[in-house]
Amino acid sequence: MSTSEFQRRRSAIKKIIVGSLSVGTAAQAFSGISSAKRQDTNYHMKGNINHSVCKWCYGSIPLEEFCVAAKKMGISAVDLIGPKDWSTLKKHGLYSSMCNGAEISIEKGFNDRQYHSTLVKNYLEMIPLVAQAGYTQLICFSGNKGNFDDETAWENCKEGLKKIMSTAEKHKVTIVMELLNSKIDHKDYHCDKTAWGVALAKRVGSENFKLLYDIYHMQIDEGDVIRTIREYHPYFSHYHTGGVPGRREIDESQELYYPAIMKAIIDTGFKGFVAQEFVPTPKDAAGQLASLEKAVRICDV
Repeated sequence: MSTSEFQRRRSAIKKIIVGSLSVGTAAQAFSGISSAKRQDTNYHMKGNINHSVCKWCYGSIPLEEFCVAAKKMGISAVDLIGPKDWSTLKKHGLYSSMCNGAEISIEKGFNDRQYHSTLVKNYLEMIPLVAQAGYTQLICFSGNKGNFDDETAWENCKEGLKKIMSTAEKHKVTIVMELLNSKIDHKDYHCDKTAWGVALAKRVGSENFKLLYDIYHMQIDEGDVIRTIREYHPYFSHYHTGGVPGRREIDESQELYYPAIMKAIIDTGFKGFVAQEFVPTPKDAAGQLASLEKAVRICDV
């Protein structure tokens, strides 16, 4: 996993998963999940949602083995994977639904001009690689607010993004800024409200700049998830899940009802990917994969 897999996300998973796997390979763990934990093995996907998953939430499971397990569940893509691991995804017939590797960090983004030279260089190099690999989305971040007011941040982001948009358009790659909460997980992050991200998208003025609507993050910072999806869906090219509170399982233990949210997404005509991004409660590989399978079934409406 590259350094761009986000320091904060790694630190979160380290608190949940301690040590290495002691139950053999993840593929073996998946096949060995008890019938009480496993979903119906004869289950057939409904085909309304394109399912993806963020690998960082399963940090102790080797990517190769994780791919085997994910594929068996009906997952067709993996999020937040950089160039060095694309060949592994392709080997297992999985798509890279949200590429990364060009960003500096969540905190150091396009709202600060001091990072523009590095960011522009990174993205101009990465965009063609994404396209050559057959992928279409590359993540980016606003950065932290610091002393920037909204107007200055919008203009700085616009200035930096404009320097890469023609290349993104040429290669048919969408640059996607993630909406993250600034209340709990990413203190001071600037793109922490849907309206802020939409305002930036309007200024950038390109169909190749969109937003990643992270349901977990936006429930924390603004709520009103389904109405927001209905109103602003043209600006969203990707979705992430997560249980509130705590980014745990998306089942009856948390406050969001994901079947209704998925139905709202489908009703907008969305054809992109919805990626599971919750940190599973179990510490063992079998339990983690069972949690993931259950979440995929919940979202398969």
